[in-house]
Amino acid sequence: MTDGTLYAVGVGPGDPELLTVKAARMIAGADVVAYYSGTRGTSIARSIVADLIPTGVIEELLAYPVTVGPTDHPDGYYGEIEEFYDTAAVRLAEHLEAGRSVVVLAEGDPLFYSSYMYLHDRLAGRFRCEIVPGVTSVSASSAAVGVPLARHEDVLTVLPGTLPVPELARRLAGTDAVVIMKLGRTFAGVREALRQAGRLADAVYVERASTGREVVRTVADVDPDAVPYFSSIVVPGPGRRADSGGRAGRQMPSTALSADRTPAELLVIGLGPGPDRWVTPEVTDALALVDHVVGYGPYVDRVPPRPGLQRHASGNTVELDRARLALDLALRGEKVALVSGGDAGVFGMASAAFEAVAADPAYARVRVTVLPGVTAAQAVAARAGAPLGGDYVVLSLSDRLKSWAVIERRLRAAATADLAIALYNPASRSRVTQVAEARTLLLEHRSPATPVVIGRDVGRPGEELVVTTLGDLDPSIVDMRCLLIIGGSGTSVTGDRVWTRRSQP
Repeated sequence: MTDGTLYAVGVGPGDPELLTVKAARMIAGADVVAYYSGTRGTSIARSIVADLIPTGVIEELLAYPVTVGPTDHPDGYYGEIEEFYDTAAVRLAEHLEAGRSVVVLAEGDPLFYSSYMYLHDRLAGRFRCEIVPGVTSVSASSAAVGVPLARHEDVLTVLPGTLPVPELARRLAGTDAVVIMKLGRTFAGVREALRQAGRLADAVYVERASTGREVVRTVADVDPDAVPYFSSIVVPGPGRRADSGGRAGRQMPSTALSADRTPAELLVIGLGPGPDRWVTPEVTDALALVDHVVGYGPYVDRVPPRPGLQRHASGNTVELDRARLALDLALRGEKVALVSGGDAGVFGMASAAFEAVAADPAYARVRVTVLPGVTAAQAVAARAGAPLGGDYVVLSLSDRLKSWAVIERRLRAAATADLAIALYNPASRSRVTQVAEARTLLLEHRSPATPVVIGRDVGRPGEELVVTTLGDLDPSIVDMRCLLIIGGSGTSVTGDRVWTRRSQP
């Protein structure tokens, strides 16, 4: 006898008319129709497709033994739930082994926050399985709100409301469009996270999307004690605009500038190389006063969300667009910080801000103020000892903004001048040969015994410090998270400490 097939059928968010044609066909031809329910035995999934279930079909009700609250199971709630899924899988496996086709109904989509997935984990490796996707509550909720959810380069993030409030606030502040699911008892915490992230005013609550009991209202107007599990919150993205100069940025308010807001100011801030303890008090004080933080995504994520703060994250290769966005905000009288890792003036956003100001007379009224930060070179040098204790030079091996010929010429000049060298951006996914080429060049002028320090993720989890020599340097162990320090003739190694003399013969 041939085993039957397991069909995971998405039945959509609630409106029977949102069921796909294929889903209807699978249900009509099933030998067995299975569906979950709460402890009371009422299945929402079955109610959506009740008119399609054929007479005489075998029905398998998979009723949860517990949903919330205490349990007498010796392994607690999760032990009882795991046992329930195991038992449910055994029941359906008996039908499949008998050659019957089994349709499991799943609200929304079977593989999107669906209970079906726990059956999939247990059965898909043993039996033929076909997934029939369904319309998700994300689509139904955004349709109910009636506002475009995300457009152009907006990033859409789907978040479970069960996340801790601080983590939820961090993620809310670091993305564009958001849909938050799994509400019910979590609603009060979710609303607090929206407030902390400065997103509460734009958040819309949707209850039982697409059904006859659909409710849509602003989040601030919702009674937390009356929120069902089957509800969500939609925060539309800001969209993008292109002004007459062809610059891409977020949509800005059209409020005219008032005289008391001039001159405008942009703070360009260095956040240090990683840990919060290396952020200067001056920077901490400044970040507490600004209303907008602009920067590369991982750096913006390091600024804690708080009420009233808007965070504008972007990719790593759009420095000028990022600077112009910050300047546009400053021109409108907003308090803005443009952030960089390390020091903003060392391969950071300060130079991009000044370049943007120099290129566009419209920014002439913006005063750019740079607040320093601890550099990666300082952090790695301190961990190693004092390899930059004498004269040194800082170079970047990235040829994205300058040619490799220029880099070679500067490396050679630093090598012949007997300067210690701090090398930023030594490698990346697309740049895998520069370290080896730099090593070959430096060996033309320096002893193979020259000390070399490799610092990876210094100050962050997984920190690693390697002390080697120029002759033994293995380029394959250097990646984009590293900074290299190449010593000079005055650099020594004492025990595990690397240091460079200040005096020179």
